[in-house]
Amino acid sequence: MAWGIGANDVANAMGTSVGSRALTVRRAILLAAVLEFTGAFLVGGHVTETIRTGIVDVSATAERPELLVYGMLASLAAAGVWLLIASRAGWPVSTTHSIVGAIVGFAVAGLGMEAVVWSKIGQIVASWVVSPLLGGTIAYLIFGVIQRHILDHEQPFRQAQRLGPAFVFVVVFVLGLVTLFKGLKNLKLDFSLPEAMALSALLALLGAVVGRVLLLRVRPAGGVETADFQFASVERIFGVLQVMTAAAVAFAHGSNDVANAIGPLAAVFAATRDAALETRAAVPLWMLAIGGLGIVIGLATYGYRVMETVGRRITELTPTRGLSAELAAAITIVVASRAGIPVSTTHTLVGSVLGVGLARGIGALDLRVVGRIVLSWIATLPTGALLAAFFFYFFKGVFAP
Repeated sequence: MAWGIGANDVANAMGTSVGSRALTVRRAILLAAVLEFTGAFLVGGHVTETIRTGIVDVSATAERPELLVYGMLASLAAAGVWLLIASRAGWPVSTTHSIVGAIVGFAVAGLGMEAVVWSKIGQIVASWVVSPLLGGTIAYLIFGVIQRHILDHEQPFRQAQRLGPAFVFVVVFVLGLVTLFKGLKNLKLDFSLPEAMALSALLALLGAVVGRVLLLRVRPAGGVETADFQFASVERIFGVLQVMTAAAVAFAHGSNDVANAIGPLAAVFAATRDAALETRAAVPLWMLAIGGLGIVIGLATYGYRVMETVGRRITELTPTRGLSAELAAAITIVVASRAGIPVSTTHTLVGSVLGVGLARGIGALDLRVVGRIVLSWIATLPTGALLAAFFFYFFKGVFAP
């Protein structure tokens, strides 16, 4: 399952950077490997509760904990198989929805309909619309601002130098919130929202000052201020900002989505040791290490396939468009987390890329690719559920006395 997360979901962080050529595939994989593992290992332990206990009423397994063990094993197997299929086809699907659908499938098959917390499932289905719509709208607006105030200006390079520090401020502020908002609990750093916002603002102010100094030293590409060279220089400036955004999203993704792999494992670990699942017990570090390592291996072996879809097949990306998409996805994740709306990082990022494409007109989108992606989203929950039901009865048949 962790391998599947790396193969499929890490494109959320690095796909647009590869598509805009701000990073090569090799450099994107190396950067994401370090940040995904760091996020998973240092910060990943605090997000497993929903996967462990939020979707299924675990009291239904109190008298027969072995059913929970079979069910969580089945869920991991089912979601892992679906992610292998999707990654091989280059479909960017939600790993969160994959594991949620699988857990629902095992619960219905093994415990009955009443064991599922259906209100949670309704929120997830609603996020299919909310995530891409919100991300796409914000990306459209961000790129509109860049186009109007920089790209359409008489001197786009000089304008990028003047307005660049403001973009640095926004990027660093959002990245600070993405990193600090949930609190670095494993590092004994637990920030409230006001504290996270204040610290992010200070970091953003420092970043803007440094950014201004560095931008004033940049010279146009080719050393000549012709129109073509000016645009190339503008894209170079935004390429640096895009890599910064991608790095923070990779760290945040590792810290959050590693729970999709180790959440079921933590539930099995607790059940086999007669531990109360309702307690917020600390996740052992060896589990976080397994999750982080699996993500890195998946990214290195199959991650390029989904990166290609997100970065190059939906619409043509440049650093200005890629930054708009990445920044919109990061803003959407922060806002949705604060509002308690469960959103998919995958859906949000793809929606953001669509929003950037629409800013250039509907003809800039490959609608056939978009259609296949949407169908894969719809198929994720039911496919995960059916596979989990199969694996549940398989494990039960093999291991039950």
